[in-house]
Amino acid sequence: MSISASGQFPETRMRRSRRTPALRRLVAETTLSSGDFIYPVFVLDGKARTEPVPSMPGIKRQSIDVLLPELTEAHALGIPAVALFPVIDADRKSLDGSECANPDGLVQRAVRAIKKALPDIAVMTDVALDPYTTHGQDGIIDDSGYVLNDVTVAMLVKQTLSHAAAGADIVAPSDMKFASAFYGPFRDAVGSAKNLAGGDKSTYQVAPSNGDEALREVALDLQEGADFVMVKPALPYLDIVRRVKDTYQVPTFAYQVSGEYAMLKAAAANGWLDERATVLEALLGIKRAGANAILTYFAVEAARWLSEEN
Repeated sequence: MSISASGQFPETRMRRSRRTPALRRLVAETTLSSGDFIYPVFVLDGKARTEPVPSMPGIKRQSIDVLLPELTEAHALGIPAVALFPVIDADRKSLDGSECANPDGLVQRAVRAIKKALPDIAVMTDVALDPYTTHGQDGIIDDSGYVLNDVTVAMLVKQTLSHAAAGADIVAPSDMKFASAFYGPFRDAVGSAKNLAGGDKSTYQVAPSNGDEALREVALDLQEGADFVMVKPALPYLDIVRRVKDTYQVPTFAYQVSGEYAMLKAAAANGWLDERATVLEALLGIKRAGANAILTYFAVEAARWLSEEN
């Protein structure tokens, strides 16, 4: 502790600016708003369909007609974007996942419906094959199960073009991400977990140990024309979020993935954590690390909580 010349008082008292809520707001270095959120949703084929996701309490798979009113509420709360993740019927899955590029496929129809109903909301689509393949891998495989890079990329290009033609504002190639253990509930939600059957994705995703390699991947993405970059998962990789933002100074998104959501929900359900306080703190931490936007399953709840604080 620093002592003044009188020998009685510290020259700096950090607590003075923490004394009241108003003072704390005035000196806040990082702020969180509904405009920071992208809302990820799971879409089903058919009509009037809703299915809960057991490993993600509060999250549902929904058909397009059921989803639209929820997105209308999200938009009214100030959430600027939605990310679509399809739940593909088993009879439409194949070894090469070619349904992904069907111009009348589930995602393509969902994009058109959302843009017609809510033209001001930004629609992000997931460019990945795992919801569409019978084996649950994110790419086309050979007889040994090895993912073939070049033929997979060719299929991903077809998928991307079909999403853009449908009206997607952002296409997100999520095949390229950390090989994390935090995606389990998501794979349950889209129905790829059983198909994957414990299969490994480490031959084409970045090892959790490798921050430098992750930055090389980002550099390559930017060289290839990416407008934004994304780090996923978020909370266990905040150092990567900060390094990416500091190194490249480009719009940087972070995805608070399904495992992060499930852990917070489980702890709150058991009374071990205050859900509202911990969720908002976790989201604020992601923003503080440098994220311009956060994909979070808490988007609607968090937007409501933040509206109550204003």
